[in-house]
Amino acid sequence: MEVVVAGIGMHPFGRTPGMTGRQQGAYAVRAALADAGITWRDVQFAAGGSLSAGSADTLVADLGLSGVPFINVSNGCATGGSALVVAADAIESGRADIALAVGFDAHGRGAFTAQPADWGLRDSYGERGLMLTTQFFGMRTQRYLHDHDLDPHLLALAAERAFRNGSRYEMAWRRKALSAADVAASDLVADPLRQFMLCSPGEGGVALVLCRSDLADRFPNPAVRLGAVSMCTRQFGSFEVFSPWLAPERGPSPTEDAAARCFEQAAVDPADVDVAQVQDTDSGSELIHLAETGLCAHGDQDRLLRTGATEIDGELPINTDGGCLAMGEPIGASGLRQVHEVVLQLRGAAGERQVPGDPRVGFTHVYGAPGVSACTVLTR
Repeated sequence: MEVVVAGIGMHPFGRTPGMTGRQQGAYAVRAALADAGITWRDVQFAAGGSLSAGSADTLVADLGLSGVPFINVSNGCATGGSALVVAADAIESGRADIALAVGFDAHGRGAFTAQPADWGLRDSYGERGLMLTTQFFGMRTQRYLHDHDLDPHLLALAAERAFRNGSRYEMAWRRKALSAADVAASDLVADPLRQFMLCSPGEGGVALVLCRSDLADRFPNPAVRLGAVSMCTRQFGSFEVFSPWLAPERGPSPTEDAAARCFEQAAVDPADVDVAQVQDTDSGSELIHLAETGLCAHGDQDRLLRTGATEIDGELPINTDGGCLAMGEPIGASGLRQVHEVVLQLRGAAGERQVPGDPRVGFTHVYGAPGVSACTVLTR
């Protein structure tokens, strides 16, 4: 049974004083239900997650005690994408005709904190500073730039585009456009990554209403088909967040596996993608994920960024809403935020950020600790 995205809803990302993460999640659900033209009691199955704002199933206290089956999902930054997998599976299996995926969060200020024992690591790992993900992303980026002979200036170019796109979006947290020079002049955090090359933990919520494809005509918006959604964990030899060692022979990353599986299931080639969202926890991650997803060859990021190919009017528009850099990252909502943006693009409803040329194929990719990736292909 094919799955269609029938409704989308989002609470603005950033900081909303006086409003809890759960309230932002409920806001997003109500917006998605209104977009789909249905009520909460029409939802037959739900899945959702949050890292810092409580259990997602507690949303029923705000939305209505309807008895709906509700699965809590937790998978790091891939929580939203994982919730989408669970909700889509409910429809494909025949368990439900209409399902909901929701993610929300409200993180405190400052870097994410984590305890080594919670991730199966010794205390010494944290004592060396490696539980700070900025350290890992800096090391990974440094190695990637070296291995593929890429200019570190590309990191500033990627961030410049992200903030420019975010300045066009009323839902974004960072609404000020920054030049590559501004980015390159910001404080060094983890060489080669600087302050404005790294996203910030934030707040926000996103919800998606899914339905069987044969019911799509009942809903008011143009149908956007969920061509495929896949999720993979790491294999032996991949080097991911909180990896305590690096194997002599490198294996495929979870991003490579999830993207390849997703494109195969959807019978779509990466070259067919008209608009894409890739995880940009930092600018280096964007460069790496562009290649790992198959959207470009390793090393081709230089051409893409210097020629403007990843701009909204380019050959491969990337992170048209500003990505994590401009939107911030509320963990539970981040993966669903990507799908929300691509659905808007495929509907032709993205306003000032709209990709020209009637886009028909979209792709999303999210990545989370300790090595989990979720991808989607969306078509119309």
